[in-house]
This record gives sequence, C-alpha cells and structure tokens, in this order.
Amino acid sequence: MFLNLKTKSAIMLSKLFYHTSKVVLFLLVLSLGACVSKSSEEDVSVICNPNSAEGFDASQKMPVMSFDCNQHDFGRLTPGETISYSFHFKNTGNADLVISGCEASCGCTVASYPKEHIAPGEEAYVTVSFASAGKNGQQVQEVTVHSNAQPSTAKLRILAQVGR
Repeated sequence: MFLNLKTKSAIMLSKLFYHTSKVVLFLLVLSLGACVSKSSEEDVSVICNPNSAEGFDASQKMPVMSFDCNQHDFGRLTPGETISYSFHFKNTGNADLVISGCEASCGCTVASYPKEHIAPGEEAYVTVSFASAGKNGQQVQEVTVHSNAQPSTAKLRILAQVGR
C-alpha cells in the first residue's frame, strides 16, 4: 500500500498534466470561437471607400455629409449649466449616409446622432451637449463624427466662456 517517492511524484505529475491539458484545450476552443464571424443585420453594402493606392474613384456612388456650419459659440455660461446645440447637415452625395459614431474630446461633451440611414438629399442633425460643471474660463470642445461619407470624418466645435 505504500508507494515510493518516485511513484507518488509520477502520479502527481500525471494528474497535473491531465488537468493542465484540459485547461489549455478549453482556452484553445474559447479563442477559436472568438475568431468566428458573427452575422450582422447591418447592410454593409453602403460602406464602401473609393480611395485606393491609385487615388480617388469619382465614379463610385458616395455619401457626402455637408454641415451648414461646423462651429458654435455659446458665449458666456454660468458654471454648472448644461446646454445643447444641433448642427444641421445634409447628405449631398449620391448614396445612403450612415453615421457610425461620434467621439467627443472631453467627458463633459456628448453628441447624439441619427442611427438610421440618411438618403441622398435628406437632412438631419447632430446634437452636441456641453456640461459646464467644474469648468472655468474659455472652453473649446470638439466632436468627431465618423461615417461612410467622403471624407469619413467631420469635426464639430463648440466654444463657451464659463464664469466671469
């Protein structure tokens, strides 16, 4: 009933190898599952880029996001005040426009945008909200709008003087 030290070590190593191989196998299966492409309900045919190593292909149908203005000055604000401005734009291109997201330069600034496709000739708004809490002095905040348009990004800027 007594096993010598070499036999005990061999049994322990065997059990350790067995359990380790199960963990490695599990991680391998998990990582391979992450590589599987998930089908999307979004129509990706509207996302095409006419730029190539050879230049711009003007024959491609492309959306163009044209803003009336890309900057708004709120003037003087009281600290703690939250304000919003809606930037008007029109799809002046010849294909559906899809905005994929908006990225603000600061957590005090948030943008909302249309989630649906914007057909050629249609108009919409990107609304930018600025919270002046904790801010003082001249403020310049930027929002980058990402889309399938040409060019693919648009910069919107808001200005405000917070406090005296």
